[in-house]
Amino acid sequence: MRESLKTGVSFGLTSGVITTLGLIVGLHAGTNSQLAIIGGILTIAVADAFSDALGIHMSEESEGTHSRRHIWESTAFTFLSKLTFALTFLIPVIVFELETAILVSIAWGMSILVIISYSIAKSQSTEPWKVVVEHLIITVIVIGITHILGNWISTVFK
Repeated sequence: MRESLKTGVSFGLTSGVITTLGLIVGLHAGTNSQLAIIGGILTIAVADAFSDALGIHMSEESEGTHSRRHIWESTAFTFLSKLTFALTFLIPVIVFELETAILVSIAWGMSILVIISYSIAKSQSTEPWKVVVEHLIITVIVIGITHILGNWISTVFK
């Protein structure tokens, strides 16, 4: 696999999972509004995809070891993977009742993280379970903090 594709897709998908799950869980806890969650997903899919793509672009440029083509490919792959993946979270929110949609979204996001983490670990000849557990723990922490934050916001800003 091309290095630029691996960089862009692994970063875009990972960021897409963690950012979008944090947003969904936090907005659900804070508003319990399907409209707010749909608006949040659409907003984050576009704004954060551009932000992450620019971040990868600048990071790759700062290393000074990559060709212009590699830099722009990493930028494009990051943007497209983040945008596309974040938008997949719209499906459960539109199809299911909100409580179920949140659980389906968490299961979907965690599944993607397991697949990406396993793939990364295998490509680096490290023990997959350690990488998978590490990434899932980080995701659970993000979900927990955003849930608590959403609950706090709903009580403070009634």
